[in-house]
Amino acid sequence: MRVLGVDPGTVTAGYGIVERRRGGLHPVAFGVIRARTARHTRMADRLLRVFAALEQLIERYGPDAVAIEQAFVYKNPRSALMIGHGRAAAMLAAARAGVAVYEYQPALVKKAVTGSGRASKSQVQDMVRRLLGLARVPEPADAADALAVAFCHLHRSAR
Repeated sequence: MRVLGVDPGTVTAGYGIVERRRGGLHPVAFGVIRARTARHTRMADRLLRVFAALEQLIERYGPDAVAIEQAFVYKNPRSALMIGHGRAAAMLAAARAGVAVYEYQPALVKKAVTGSGRASKSQVQDMVRRLLGLARVPEPADAADALAVAFCHLHRSAR
């Protein structure tokens, strides 16, 4: 099973593709989509860039599922709204390709990766490195978060 994890955003969106094979989980690809190409890139153009890039990743890697973090409101409702826009672009790309979308709360993703729903970003990055046998911590953090979401889905679907 191959999963595309997405850490949604409208400036930078992380992606991580993880595959279960031979009893283990293996990273296939990861990185970020830079949606803002200039200081004043319009929102519609940024969303189109995220959508198109995810469509290309889905076509290239053929994931069986797309896993996305759910949006939550902490201190900044505007940030939650921006994440929601990025989530919509990712969901549309998956739906257009006929790939099922699964959503996970950030605390559940952290718990699946680190054992604690309150883990720090650096703890998540380090555990993603360890769990997927990477030589270095995935950078930027958006890519590590996307790998963590993909890992979470594979971990939960193995039950």
